[in-house]
Amino acid sequence: MKVLVSDNLGETGIKIFEAEGIDVDVKTGLAPDALKEIIGEYDGLVIRSATKVSADLLEAATNLKVVGRAGIGLDNVDIPAATKKGVVVMNTPGGNVVTTAEHAIAMMMSAARNIPQGTLSLKAGRWDKKYLQGREITGKTLGVIGYGKIGSVVADRARGLKMRVVVHDPVISPEVISKHGFEPVSLNDLYDQADFITVHVPKTPNTANMINREAFAKMKDGVMLINCARGGIVDEDALRDALEAGRVARAALDVFETEPPPADHPLLAFDSLIATPHLGASTLEAQTNVAVAVANQIVAYLKYNNIVNAVNVPSVSGKTLEKLSPFLHVADRMGCMQAQFAAGQIRDIRIDYRGDFQDMDMTPVTTAFVKGLLDFLVPHNVNSVNALAIAKEMGIKLMESSSLESDEFVTLVNAKVVTTEGEWTVAGTIFGKTDARIVRIDDFRIEIIPEGHLALIHNMDRPGAIGAIGNKLGENTINISRMQVGREVGGDNNVILLRTDTPISKEVADEILALEQVKTIKVFEL
Repeated sequence: MKVLVSDNLGETGIKIFEAEGIDVDVKTGLAPDALKEIIGEYDGLVIRSATKVSADLLEAATNLKVVGRAGIGLDNVDIPAATKKGVVVMNTPGGNVVTTAEHAIAMMMSAARNIPQGTLSLKAGRWDKKYLQGREITGKTLGVIGYGKIGSVVADRARGLKMRVVVHDPVISPEVISKHGFEPVSLNDLYDQADFITVHVPKTPNTANMINREAFAKMKDGVMLINCARGGIVDEDALRDALEAGRVARAALDVFETEPPPADHPLLAFDSLIATPHLGASTLEAQTNVAVAVANQIVAYLKYNNIVNAVNVPSVSGKTLEKLSPFLHVADRMGCMQAQFAAGQIRDIRIDYRGDFQDMDMTPVTTAFVKGLLDFLVPHNVNSVNALAIAKEMGIKLMESSSLESDEFVTLVNAKVVTTEGEWTVAGTIFGKTDARIVRIDDFRIEIIPEGHLALIHNMDRPGAIGAIGNKLGENTINISRMQVGREVGGDNNVILLRTDTPISKEVADEILALEQVKTIKVFEL
């Protein structure tokens, strides 16, 4: 067995590979073409955030069995391509949680007391004491956006600093937040109340540029903003304008949309901005923790076929996996679809297994659905091992039922998600032995191959509706590769499912929604 370490890894991790008799090569900073040229020699690949594991690289990785990320984020890994290639993708959640949380607190303190500015001033031979007056944090309100592993630690540390802590999380229930002694609030109330705001949500299509001009307009004058999560969650152009107008008194960024940012990045010209080069996880302790974890996980898989913290492979025995594999896939895709449909905070998940499942333990299928659902909402930290535990931590109730009766299919997985804003139902089955299909969405019967760029359109069942939608897509040079039409059970509406060669942008979706016959449109990815 051979393992390539393509990004910096603590020496402790290298020694674990060597002690287990696995050949390890450390080659950091390789250009993509150079990495592609040699990747075919290796069974395992260890990365951090610099190496891009693209579909192109995976195609050349003829012997690759596992990719291990020393850290949490997997933005740089094409997970669907790895899955298709049969490559296990692992991360090491938890290894740098405390370190990143502490960095956010340090950034908040530095912003409040002008520590970087004071250091630069003094080293430049000035004594700018009267110009660098700071603020106390005791008694101030800290708004925490995102109450995951890191956000919850930040909230706890801030409480120890005698701050009032208000928390908003788009998926974790207010009851869970209250149980831990913090105040759950709406996002608008957080903007209105917080003296300091710290961001701890993952970067997803829903959170990209969520801190935008509209958000800044709702914040208190003189607020201080900290982002140690992901670049691109804060709209950098909007932040520039907010700093210029004084709406934001100080900003502290550990991450940028493009890393490293160009030297002439407009934000770097502001004295009211402090920044670090993505140091959130950069402590000796964290580097050791993730190095040990990723090395042990890869060794366990390569030598003993044990899977730990995989994000794309369920933890089931080979015999069970062979039987359930098609249902694991359809359940995962159903969960991913529900995550993009359901609005509000998730309260309940109700899964009903109907038909002939031969007394099989369906827990792995339930886990696959929950993983698919949460993976979109809590990316890079959900796998088949921890999905159910995370759902419980979020206050989500999970209910399973089974019945031998199935009206139209030999087997059917029916999943309902109940949120604070409504209920959404998706049902899936298997055609033949392996072909996954989603066959019902709420009250609409339809047949969906769960993959690709998709759009679900509710329209009135009138002549010309489908033609108008097709014309609008054609005007925007978007090709339809597959179209299916279903009818509402007992109603007079249709549902149209489109798969397109390229994604439908928000602007095009708005044009379609403006058509007289169209009631709703939902664009999503599977």
